[in-house]
Amino acid sequence: MDGSMAPGLWRAGERDRVDFRAQRMRGVELSGTVKAADIVAKLKAQGKEVISFSVGEPDFPTPAHICDAAKQSLDRGETHYVSSNGIPELRQLIAQKSQRDNKIPCEAKHVIVTPAKQAIFESILASIDPGDEVVLTDPAWVSYEPIIRMAGGKPVVVAVDARDEFRMLPEDVASVLTPKTKLLIVNSPNNPTGSVLREQDVRGLCDLAQDKDLWVLSDEIYEKLVFDGQHHSLAAQPGMFERTVTVNGFSKSYAMTGWRLGWVVAPEPALNEISKVQQHSITHPTSFAQAGGIAALKGPQKSIEEMAHEFRARRDLIVEGLNKIPGWKCNKPQGAFYVFPSYDFPMNSQELSDHLLQEAGVAVTAGSAFGRAGEGHVRMSYANSRANLQKGLERIGEACAKLGQRGR
Repeated sequence: MDGSMAPGLWRAGERDRVDFRAQRMRGVELSGTVKAADIVAKLKAQGKEVISFSVGEPDFPTPAHICDAAKQSLDRGETHYVSSNGIPELRQLIAQKSQRDNKIPCEAKHVIVTPAKQAIFESILASIDPGDEVVLTDPAWVSYEPIIRMAGGKPVVVAVDARDEFRMLPEDVASVLTPKTKLLIVNSPNNPTGSVLREQDVRGLCDLAQDKDLWVLSDEIYEKLVFDGQHHSLAAQPGMFERTVTVNGFSKSYAMTGWRLGWVVAPEPALNEISKVQQHSITHPTSFAQAGGIAALKGPQKSIEEMAHEFRARRDLIVEGLNKIPGWKCNKPQGAFYVFPSYDFPMNSQELSDHLLQEAGVAVTAGSAFGRAGEGHVRMSYANSRANLQKGLERIGEACAKLGQRGR
């Protein structure tokens, strides 16, 4: 070739270098919880002893009958494509579980099987247009806001704090609603605070959704881990199924985080749009993992009760232990497996997290990872043995005593 180009074509170097990053990604940061987990894994790989209070997953094994079902599925050669919305038997079982446990008036046709995090991503992407406002709490699970931004939406936060048990109160939500508000995200039991909405909270939020014609995304992934009070599904309230997308899954209840298996329950108009995102992204979740999901819902449920009982005991241990350490204050959460204590040391939450990791070998997650209102707090997961919880608390006490000496 002589190097000549057709008229109108440009050569490399004739314009500024193209930035790979899309505009919608400019307000999106990497996950703070994933970062914390990666640091812990790296330190452990180096042979360093780290007590981790940062991991958001049960430290129990997946029940054997669930693993066996997946193995048998593999042995049967069930390694190919299945229905995009999920294996019919599993969808039916999820619908029955939602009717029985949560009083949600749904059928199998209202269910999509998908990882719970993917369910949230698909639901937001399918429902939000650029400029639409989405209301959520601050602090909140780290991925809600980035997903909203990726969809072109505008996150609008409602600050919550320990004075109200970190609950999302209807009157606070009402104060931030505008004509652009389209979606309300509710997470109870809550990550990172462990709060559980009361029945009057749920009713108030439902009244708002109906009065202002809002859609609701109800993230109920921790529903089986309620120690005080009771879990209330928003979609079960009168007139709410038609405007509620409920996300749930196997990760927390059955210690199946690595299986990446959950579901979304929604009215058909919403489900059809969510299904489009699924079909054009992951197609469907892993086929043989769904066999494990079937076994989980059909099999014995005793492991859930045992796990919840142990988590309750651990909650009491860590709350009592933290409140004995000078400079710390921790309320008693009603659910999930997190505490969100505040502290009184002259440093931000990331600096304190770094200090505890370096000085005490204890990993926690900075509260700032969950929003501005999370500053001044850290999130601690008590998905660890009681022995490690006690040992970690002792180390935290020693490391914080040094902080106090430095400040004198």
